[in-house]
Amino acid sequence: MHIPPNWGTFFTLIVSFLVFWLIFSRLFFRPFLNLISERERRFKDLNDRTEQLIKDARAAEQEHERRIAEVRRDAIARRDAQRRDAEASALRTIDAAKADAAAAMDAARARIETELKSAENELERMGKSLAAELAERVLGRPLDANGGPAASNR
Repeated sequence: MHIPPNWGTFFTLIVSFLVFWLIFSRLFFRPFLNLISERERRFKDLNDRTEQLIKDARAAEQEHERRIAEVRRDAIARRDAQRRDAEASALRTIDAAKADAAAAMDAARARIETELKSAENELERMGKSLAAELAERVLGRPLDANGGPAASNR
């Protein structure tokens, strides 16, 4: 059994297929394909932007680390300078205290020597006085001002 082709139906099907193809192409396929290509473009742009932001973040982090290292170096240098200043100030204070102590010691020594000489002079005077008094008692008569026997009126 053989069915002959019906060319009218065949052309009607071809024409209706082409009409539907044009309608669906304009209403569905092109907007859908445009949407997909736009989405792909946006994803590519977002990916590029993300990579750029990551590079910027790494650069900012490196800059931040560099600044931190610089601040640390400056802080260490300032601390060392302040420590040296404090040590120098302490040495000056110690030297001044030593000088003050030496001056006080010298003044005390001078005062002690002066008091010692005064005491020696006092002891010598007292010794002469006691010697004269002792001599008067032993001799039983007063002595003159020079320490010799007084002239008697005999």
